[in-house]
This record gives sequence, structure tokens and C-alpha cells, in this order.
Amino acid sequence: VQLVESGGGLMQPGGSLRLSCAASGFPFSSYDMRWYRQAPGKSRELVAGITAAGGNTHYADSVKARFTISRDNAKNTMYLQMNSLKPEDTAVYYCYAAGGYWGQGTQVTVSS
Repeated sequence: VQLVESGGGLMQPGGSLRLSCAASGFPFSSYDMRWYRQAPGKSRELVAGITAAGGNTHYADSVKARFTISRDNAKNTMYLQMNSLKPEDTAVYYCYAAGGYWGQGTQVTVSS
């Protein structure tokens, strides 16, 4: 099983980034998926989740209306579109597959 995040980086407040999570080694289209994040000195928190077929999504209150989770089961890939970024979005973002699989994380830094 492998989950590989990409797309992180440094962005100014108000900017946008799109994270990707490429999955392999398990039946991706059968698994609910989530994005988590962990800021320095804080515990890991759930950012967004999406059901296996992509029909249902949920978001943390802090990112609602700014972030959009999606997936392409044909490409075994999940995405997180992040708009109107704020400094408090700075964190390592992790991809998670229900069943206990984690990616290695990608750093997102929002700063002017």
C-alpha cells in the first residue's frame, strides 16, 4: 500500500494550492478517503473526507467554502483544492485511506 501526496509549497495568503494523493496497492475505489493536517505543536486534525464513490463529502468548519475534496477513481487519485488560503492553514497535510493507511505528508506554508 502506498499513498503519495504532492502539491504542497509556499503560498501567500489568499492564494490557492491543489494537493494530490496518488494511491496504489489497494482497491482505491472501494475506500473512503480523507485529508488530515498537523500544524506545529498541534494534534492532527481532520480537514475533509469523501466517500468511496465520491458522492458524499464533509469538511472541517475551518475550511468549509474554501477547500474542495474530490477524487478520480480511474486515476487512483484524491485531490484537495485549497482556495483563499490563510496563515492558519499552514501544516503538513496527510492523505488517509479508511482502513488505516497514511501518506508521508506534504508541507503547506501560507505566509507573506
